[in-house]
Amino acid sequence: MHASGPKKRFAAVIRHVPHEGLGLIEKSLLDAEVDFRYFSPGDPGLDLLRSDFLIVMGGPWSVYDNYRWLEPETRLIRRAVEEEVPVLGICLGAQLIAAALGASVYPCGNKEIGWYPLDVSDAGRRDPLFLHLEARETVFQWHGDTFDLPAGAELLASSPLCPHQAFRYGRSTYALQFHLEVTAAMAAAWLQLPENVEEVDRLHGSDGVEQIIAGAGDHAGRLAHLGHEVFAAFLGL
Repeated sequence: MHASGPKKRFAAVIRHVPHEGLGLIEKSLLDAEVDFRYFSPGDPGLDLLRSDFLIVMGGPWSVYDNYRWLEPETRLIRRAVEEEVPVLGICLGAQLIAAALGASVYPCGNKEIGWYPLDVSDAGRRDPLFLHLEARETVFQWHGDTFDLPAGAELLASSPLCPHQAFRYGRSTYALQFHLEVTAAMAAAWLQLPENVEEVDRLHGSDGVEQIIAGAGDHAGRLAHLGHEVFAAFLGL
């Protein structure tokens, strides 16, 4: 009889809307031989006892909206943090982590949609996930909310319009307001949704979509490199 090999690690991924999937994170999971499964908000099948990682993706809602699944999901994130399951939150996922840790989430007053500068803090430059980022990078954003920094968290990155862009809590909980997982194809797909086109037009004018697509040609390659480094480091925690 052949001895069985080591049990593969497993990542539970909460996906709030179909078009906001793992993107570049999926390749990192495959490279690290980590199994994963998408779960819907409030899915009773999500069991942290069988999960080595919890990844919480973005979505069009706000933490302060009145949806039945928001409070249970926030409790689940809080439990994962307490049990030291590595947690990664993107955009709405980052805001849910902040809320789970007792911080306020609210409109930031300046929407960021498209390609924007990101300033990495001194703490960020020393962080194991952010080691490969320069002091200023250009990243993809799509949000109108922001959060206060939770007590005990370390700020890793800021932007001129939104000072709280990324933080680490403890050893293995990471919240990223920006979309480091986005590929050029994902960004183009998001920009085909009528509601997204309307939002871009209101913020950037009628040529906003074309500007964002052109920006992908300039920045998506660098973003893919950074995403590979950051997500691989997260899966190594």
